[in-house]
Amino acid sequence: MLLQLSAAELGRLIVARAGSAHLPLTEQLIKKHSGDKGRSADQGDVASWNNSIPVVVKALLDCGLDEVEVQVEVDLPHTNSAVDLVLCGQHPGTGTDSYLAVELKQVRHATVDPRCPIAVDLGFGDGKNKLHPVRQVQRYCEYMVRYLPHLREIDDRLMGVALLHNARDADVEALFDLPETDHGFLYTLDDLDRFRRVLTSRFAPASGKRAAHALEQARRDPLLKVTDVARQRSVTGGGLTLLDEQYVAVDRITRHLEKTAPLTSLNVGLFYDADTAHGPALDPERKRVYILRGGPGSGKSAVALELQRALGLKGREAVLASGSHAYTETLREIMLSTARHGQLSNKRKAAGRLYQYFNSFTDTPPDSIDVLICDEAHRMRRSSTYRWTPKELRDDDRPQATELIRAAKVPIFLLDDHQSIRPDEVGTAGYLKELAEDSGCLVEVTDLEGTFRAGGSKRYQSWVQQLLGLGASDPVTWRSDGRMTLTVADSPGQMEQFIRERGLEGATARITAGFCWPWSNPDGDQLVDDVRIGDWRRPWNVKPQHSVPNAPKSHLWSTDPRGIGQIGCVYTAQTFEYDWNGVVIGPDLLFRNGQFTVDRTASRDPAFRGPVDDTIVDRCVRNAYHVLLTRGVVGTVVYAVDPATHNELRRLITGAIGMQHYDGAQPKLTAEGSQLPPAYRRRHR
Repeated sequence: MLLQLSAAELGRLIVARAGSAHLPLTEQLIKKHSGDKGRSADQGDVASWNNSIPVVVKALLDCGLDEVEVQVEVDLPHTNSAVDLVLCGQHPGTGTDSYLAVELKQVRHATVDPRCPIAVDLGFGDGKNKLHPVRQVQRYCEYMVRYLPHLREIDDRLMGVALLHNARDADVEALFDLPETDHGFLYTLDDLDRFRRVLTSRFAPASGKRAAHALEQARRDPLLKVTDVARQRSVTGGGLTLLDEQYVAVDRITRHLEKTAPLTSLNVGLFYDADTAHGPALDPERKRVYILRGGPGSGKSAVALELQRALGLKGREAVLASGSHAYTETLREIMLSTARHGQLSNKRKAAGRLYQYFNSFTDTPPDSIDVLICDEAHRMRRSSTYRWTPKELRDDDRPQATELIRAAKVPIFLLDDHQSIRPDEVGTAGYLKELAEDSGCLVEVTDLEGTFRAGGSKRYQSWVQQLLGLGASDPVTWRSDGRMTLTVADSPGQMEQFIRERGLEGATARITAGFCWPWSNPDGDQLVDDVRIGDWRRPWNVKPQHSVPNAPKSHLWSTDPRGIGQIGCVYTAQTFEYDWNGVVIGPDLLFRNGQFTVDRTASRDPAFRGPVDDTIVDRCVRNAYHVLLTRGVVGTVVYAVDPATHNELRRLITGAIGMQHYDGAQPKLTAEGSQLPPAYRRRHR
């Protein structure tokens, strides 16, 4: 930071002196810059100090905000970049610390490159495109929130604006097309009254010294290094590790079971305690069905596994069923890896009994299983009949869910209403509740509100649903909460380079894509490069029924380090997570007229062949991308094949990959670099 003074103190420094080319403030900043930076300030900085800062200072004084503290050229942690101004004061409603980041521009005219909504010509005459000023201040705010915990204590503590104080609205009209957020609003010469209203809405006429001091002294979080900040993953080194918060969820559920489960033969331990069995009598004739609903990363699978473990400690065997081949086979393989010498056969039988598929219960006697935990229940099919079902067991009219409820004394379903990805998958909370109640069961529905993925960012989960049209609201610009990194890659090659570098740092990192390319059988011992975008070509992960040297089996793709070399599909990625998540949005999902639309003709998913209704395909495609976009623990990188869709992602997502120079370090491909795509850094003629 070059300087910090109150608005009143700055007011005395913006009065021109006779015979001087610069204001006293500018002369002071020129001297300070030379001393701090060891070099002279460039012409653009000097012009901004002399012409732009006074506009903000006068606005503060006009509003009676003399005591607001103004910080000039505030350095962003770990970079050589700086915010032009950060205003510090007290919020007029709450009295808490309040901040406004201001990016100043002296431009009078601006046009947007028609091929890239964040590349703009600001009329400097140098033939170069610049980053959109709104996007610039959005990124600055996002960066500050990420590395300054003080700004995260209250959700709206920091606001950002770009002030084009010389420009008329009509001369920069194209700039208003980029979505604004609380971290980035655009104001012009025509909007100075509105800008003043922003100031009075953010600051009270009181001293801002406390807020300025708090920001200056705020702890700086370390530079975002994957090896430092990656959270524990559900599957690491072949074993399962649960987050502490997930144990809290398990405890809540087990206590609920203790108090509400009917008095079946499970009358000890977890399900019945004579000392606490008081209150309204429970109907022993009615089975109780538990439905636990939660979004991606809400801990559903962790809860399922911990419930199974807790019941096992009570001497009660719980079967865990799923509709996912990758999930079930991974759990079986983990159990086999614990077998002692000579016990492999017994372990294999136990694994097959404890970890089963939804269609394994067609002829299971009623109530023959104590507890049946159905994880990934959104993948439940309409019926268990498939092409290999024996004739005597075929029953297309009997719902698969009915078989599961019938088989267990205590059925537990864990699901996400937005993760069914095939036309015959029907597992929603509403469907299961209605089916269970029609069977005479009591139903308990519990929502898992927490999130342990995406850095714990509930905002990200909500944003993805809005983006894909799964929520009640239209898509909005991503506004970082400092928990989740979301960036746009300029090409699939750049995405792959970024993902591989994260892998070399010791993080888990994978690329997935929409099912828009063929999925070939291996060519001998080689995978076929089916995913082709321009000159970039990569193979899908190995098909479930095949094995290929130097590539993991299908169900191990997300956990075996060799999986970084293939592109995963939704059927392989669902249930799993990894630190860094690359997602290629194929031509089956297009952004048109302000929202995503589905083009089923671009899908190669065999599940959509034949007479499948368009509305079902639409739901499945959106849900598939919902799954893909929510696998990341630390960050997600996206790229869209369709140019118009990719441009819309650039509009809605503030982050971009770039080469960032840190003092004393070599250039490194990071999520913190330049936000202007390389192809647009020079104006196309």
